[in-house]
Amino acid sequence: MVDPSELHSALDKVAIRELQAAYGDAVTRRAWNEFEPMFLPDCPIRLDLRNDRVIEHVGPHAIAAFIATSLEQFEFFEFALLNAVVSLQGDDIATGRVYMWELRQDTSTHRWTNAFGVYDDQYALVDGGWRFASRHYSSLARTAADGEGMDVFTVPT
Repeated sequence: MVDPSELHSALDKVAIRELQAAYGDAVTRRAWNEFEPMFLPDCPIRLDLRNDRVIEHVGPHAIAAFIATSLEQFEFFEFALLNAVVSLQGDDIATGRVYMWELRQDTSTHRWTNAFGVYDDQYALVDGGWRFASRHYSSLARTAADGEGMDVFTVPT
């Protein structure tokens, strides 16, 4: 017999993993209108792009607008979720990590580039659905500016 609390935990983890995947799917399709139900309205989002480039936004509309503008330069863009973990911290709070890969092709040069990163997330259960409560992105590696090899950054701890 399955313990009801273990079943509840498993269902919560599946729901959070679906949220992580839905984010990647919406970014790939550039479906910015789908961001609002994924995020708390006051969700802080911090993007550490390395080389002293840290960008902060609050809420789904701000981050959607930032990403939309950033992706205008790409004729092809795909957000690939490489790995994700979830840890429940209580009945309505969880944390997680999402490792990702961006595959992209520049519109003007047609050059292919890659970017790798990790999101450290906090999630909140609101009205029966899991939402992003905060996101902190860190670049791990990306195609070098000269197009030769990758710039690699340290993995945040």
